[in-house]
Amino acid sequence: MAIALTYLERWPAGPRDTVSLIDRHGGIVLTYAKVHTCDFDPVEATCTPGDSFPVGTLETAQGPVKVGDMICYDREFPESARMLMLGGAELILVPNVCDLELNFIAQVRTRAIENMVALALANYAPPDANGHSIASDPIAFTEKGSRDSLVVEAGEQEGVYLASFDLEAIREYRSRELWGNAFRKPHRYGLLVEPRVEEPFVRVNIHGEPYQSSKR
Repeated sequence: MAIALTYLERWPAGPRDTVSLIDRHGGIVLTYAKVHTCDFDPVEATCTPGDSFPVGTLETAQGPVKVGDMICYDREFPESARMLMLGGAELILVPNVCDLELNFIAQVRTRAIENMVALALANYAPPDANGHSIASDPIAFTEKGSRDSLVVEAGEQEGVYLASFDLEAIREYRSRELWGNAFRKPHRYGLLVEPRVEEPFVRVNIHGEPYQSSKR
């Protein structure tokens, strides 16, 4: 059994919102600090954002699996899952605490399909959030046509929910389908790494300062 453990990590400029993946031998496979901190939240605005999307290799009884992490608000940015896919992730784990409604659930499933990765999100139960932890695989189509990629969706109450991924089928799918990094054109994506923020997306952080992505 491996465990993804979230915690506030001590950091010089302020704590980081962090998750560490611990393998069955007690070793740390990877440590990820949340990149997309909620700078509009008075508590989380004090956190130091992470600066990378690491991918680690988790040794399992079925062999090695490449794993990455996102934390909560990270999932709202397609770049997070895309960076993990480009780093080789086959599985993305997402600790989460917010109300998961129809659109957010669709967002999670889309991240799995567009990057051809398995994705499992664990959400807080009430009263902190509304449950609905969810897992999705990337297999959207088979020789029979489209299929439902949902593996499991929990209810609102606390519980243990098992998500079983067929890694052999996922890897075969990744070897032939058209998403992920198959036909991307990164030389056309220059604006994706521009730090400027323009209307209508200019927002202020908790200190009343206009947000610029180059700052945080």
